[in-house]
Amino acid sequence: MTEEARNSEPQTGPTLSVVGPGEGETIVLGTTRMRVLEDGSHTGHRLAITESVLAPHTQGPPQHRHGLHDEGFYVLSGTVRFTVGDEDHDATTGTLVMVPPGAPHTFANRTDEPAVLLSTFTPDLYVQYFRDLQEVLADGRPLTPQANVDAMSRYATEPATDLD
Repeated sequence: MTEEARNSEPQTGPTLSVVGPGEGETIVLGTTRMRVLEDGSHTGHRLAITESVLAPHTQGPPQHRHGLHDEGFYVLSGTVRFTVGDEDHDATTGTLVMVPPGAPHTFANRTDEPAVLLSTFTPDLYVQYFRDLQEVLADGRPLTPQANVDAMSRYATEPATDLD
């Protein structure tokens, strides 16, 4: 072995990310509590994953479209109403809903029980949207429809106004 090889730094590859129960960044938006399991920093920004608990009777965002990312929802518990265009889908435990770019969608928990979702974003850019909304609330500003639209616009997302 050469002197150069002995003194060189070991080559490191991608690092493993492990987020245990109760760990991860928490974002609270009204009656929804989100735990960021992967914000994209360990995936080259290709994928982000969150876990969200929707309290009973939680209304979701207005219908909207993402221009640059797919969004997936896996129902871990409870029932979540997904509205895509003018179609409603009640997704129960074990259901996966995939929303491609451009598809209008929203979701809500219309039941008397909490619902838990595992969500994916590919690429990861939409996690920052939730952080932005939390910052609006932390600054004591109201989360108005315009504040929501302004935040959406920074992440290639727009309201599906043709469905009003």
